[in-house]
Amino acid sequence: MGIFVAEGIGPLERARGFTLAVGGAESNVAVGVARLGGDATWLGRLGPDSTGSLIAGRLRSCGVRVIAVPDEAPTGLMLRYRRSAQFIHADYHRAGSAGSRLTPADLPPAELESAGIVHVTGITPALGDSARAAVFAAVEAARAAGVPVSVDVNYRSKLWSRFDAAPVLRDLVARADIVFAGPDEAAVFLDAADPVGALAGLGPAEVIVKDGARGCVAAIGGERLTVPALPVTAIDPVGAGDAFVAGYLAERLAGAPPAQRLRTAIAAGAFAVTVPGDCEGAPTRADLAALTGGDINR
Repeated sequence: MGIFVAEGIGPLERARGFTLAVGGAESNVAVGVARLGGDATWLGRLGPDSTGSLIAGRLRSCGVRVIAVPDEAPTGLMLRYRRSAQFIHADYHRAGSAGSRLTPADLPPAELESAGIVHVTGITPALGDSARAAVFAAVEAARAAGVPVSVDVNYRSKLWSRFDAAPVLRDLVARADIVFAGPDEAAVFLDAADPVGALAGLGPAEVIVKDGARGCVAAIGGERLTVPALPVTAIDPVGAGDAFVAGYLAERLAGAPPAQRLRTAIAAGAFAVTVPGDCEGAPTRADLAALTGGDINR
């Protein structure tokens, strides 16, 4: 989707101007994987407007392969502003948008069957019935082909209620091989003091709970791992979780062991918060080496 970002901090009516950017969890992850040297393909519907063209062009310029299904509806938008230094407010304009009209018929079977990982989030199912059906169809096609399925829960309360989201997210997680969630997101559909164990109990072999400044805890292949956060000066927290996911998936695609995947994920998320924007801060391998003093495995 396109994002209008208000400049400065304060009430929206005091904004000095706006910047048009590109965002969306799935596109952020695709950009992050590509920046780290992985092959990434983004699939979605885009409207016949300048925002749709901007999104496709921006993704391609970042090294992402784009499969854009044309749609007559407008491309979705978000308006975001910082009400204070700590509080970021977002208004979605996605109902009836091109992206919300994604359908199972849009999915290219050969692309799904040949993928290294199929990654989806809990945002797309919130956009409407057809988009939800497309997500589950993609997951089932990947599972049938033996392709690992990655799910980032990414619960958005402005898109749907906890009551509506809970059974869908639980079902989606149960079909995944790799799951990412924050503790609060896991609590939407699980009542457990240990979100890592509860998520693993639904079936995924790789569960990663990302917890911001507290780092992450994971259960991978029966082993529990904890990696602390890296100390950085945060400029903008938006996109940190997506950068984290991209770091993990890029390393998994490269065949790295679990501990290295998590360290890269932590470093990628840390680097992302030092740069304003959704995916503008997605790091390269050189960026991560600079952040960690040349030792990403420390």
